[in-house]
Amino acid sequence: MEKNHVFDQIPDYLDGNLNKSDEILFEKHIAQCAECKKELEEMKTFYIVFEEAVPTPSDRLKTKFESALEQEKSNQDKVVQLESKSSSIWTGNILKIAASIALLVAAFQMGSLFQQRKADADIAQLQEETNQMKQTAMLSLMENQSASKRIQGVNYIEEFEQPDEAIIQALANRLLYDENDNVRMTAFEALVQFTSSETVKNTFIEALENERNPSIQVAIIQALVQIQEKKAAEPMKKLLEKEDTQPFIKNQIRAVLPSIT
Repeated sequence: MEKNHVFDQIPDYLDGNLNKSDEILFEKHIAQCAECKKELEEMKTFYIVFEEAVPTPSDRLKTKFESALEQEKSNQDKVVQLESKSSSIWTGNILKIAASIALLVAAFQMGSLFQQRKADADIAQLQEETNQMKQTAMLSLMENQSASKRIQGVNYIEEFEQPDEAIIQALANRLLYDENDNVRMTAFEALVQFTSSETVKNTFIEALENERNPSIQVAIIQALVQIQEKKAAEPMKKLLEKEDTQPFIKNQIRAVLPSIT
């Protein structure tokens, strides 16, 4: 048996854990090997000292030990609670910091939103003021003594996507009462863009009854048929009965009248 194997077996030998055959071989080796014998004696001495240094505790010592153990456990609980509290404080601080950052971001966003709204309001106000100026200029031009200026005023309609009632009525007046054929035709061309308006529909019907220019009459008839305005049937029939109505106008009316009656 090799020396290293014997060294490894010394603890088992002293504890009585070797089987019989291994124990015999171990003792035979020890008897022949001074080093292993010396190691065995030193290990025996260690075992003896260890056993003497750890006597069986008395009941009183056991009680004190258990009391001390409970005190230590209590202290450990306090430490754990303190750590938990510290962790809670740290977590709370993080939440406070996060809330502060969120509040700051929200304030910045609200500030930007208010600034944007103010800018939008300023732009809307400026646009409104501009539209008022355009409308004033348009209405003023349409009352001008010069036919060309009145036409220029009518053509200002292109500046308005949704003209208000005042502009529609001013155009209607040009179509109904202007003495110049070109102004009336220009007014019609402006109004035909807004045939969903009841004011425009009624203006076309009234103009059809009074208009003497054949070109304007045809344009009005076509517009009323296009929107299928049934109230236009009566003024068209009156035009058929008038002797001074142009033949091609009567033919036009006869062709379209069935579609709106």
